[in-house]
Amino acid sequence: MGPQTDGEQRAGRPRRPGGARGHRLLRFTVLGLCLLVLLAGAGLTALYFKLDQNISQIDIDGALGTGRPEDAPHDSLDILVLGSDSRAGANRAYGGANEPGARADTAMIVHINEGQDAATIVSIPRDTLVERPACEREDGSEAPARERSMFNEAYTVGGPVCSVKTVENLTGLRMDHFVEIDFKGFAELIDTLGGVEITTTQSIDDEDSHLTLPAGTHTLDGQQSLALVRTRKAVGDGSDLSRIELQQQFVRELADQVSGVDLMTNPKRLYDLADVATSAVTTDSSLGSVRELAGLGRTLQGIGPDHLQMVTLPVTYDPADRNRVTPLKRQSQQVWEALRQDRPVPRSATEDSAGEGGGGEPLVAPD
Repeated sequence: MGPQTDGEQRAGRPRRPGGARGHRLLRFTVLGLCLLVLLAGAGLTALYFKLDQNISQIDIDGALGTGRPEDAPHDSLDILVLGSDSRAGANRAYGGANEPGARADTAMIVHINEGQDAATIVSIPRDTLVERPACEREDGSEAPARERSMFNEAYTVGGPVCSVKTVENLTGLRMDHFVEIDFKGFAELIDTLGGVEITTTQSIDDEDSHLTLPAGTHTLDGQQSLALVRTRKAVGDGSDLSRIELQQQFVRELADQVSGVDLMTNPKRLYDLADVATSAVTTDSSLGSVRELAGLGRTLQGIGPDHLQMVTLPVTYDPADRNRVTPLKRQSQQVWEALRQDRPVPRSATEDSAGEGGGGEPLVAPD
């Protein structure tokens, strides 16, 4: 990624912030990848080295150096998880090739408590206006700080390092780890699984995502699945909220089908899935191995739905641009203080937030 500017995206009609329901997509995707790596560890120990080489790593600690927030006084974990919207290289086939650089279109902070038996997931809407600190671009030049910058532009400006720096500036929390998943890895994972069967309740014809489907039951390959979860204008009210609701419905179906696959009786398929899973992620250096990812997978697997709290950063529509949102200061501080104190986010923190609510009729019919 070459030098980038951090200009605003095109203005459009007002839409609800994308993060309100998007955190589940990345939660299931990350958990699924980690569990695939865990299965690989059970049956393919001799291939650890090969799988380790697949995992892309970034030395976040070395790049950020000093001046970061102090780590929490307890043994909780804070992990920044991003879904990158890169249109570069192999991802160009998935639409939007004329859009420069990459963005973090889905972002969440996963807080795992000290006892590793509960977690809080805080979704950050991509259109949130935040104060972005100065960041180093890929060419070594410095992008000056901006007071009003869309959150996902931090990735465009300076990649994962700038995203972590922006999150730490926003929250006052030190991120222990970083995980990123890209479009190409998502599609390859679906292909390796042999596709995913879904039933659509209405026809879809979206020229932007290049997807045309009549209503009914379909087995989608990786590229079709990716087009489906990127579909926006052809579903609901055409907003990001409708698209994210569709993503949730799709991933629920995917998770159900993955859980029914007997990988341990098919060593080749197990290896192929582990190979794709480890190739699909970029992590910080301390998390960049099969053993570390497997450990994270075991932790996530042990946290049941009754001990998983999911909230969206409390926001309000920006008075100057209704297509953007800004954090509600008092409520946001309640969220970050709860994570700092290793306790659940209070209900009062999300009151009056524009990020709450929404939904629509399911486009993907449940089994």
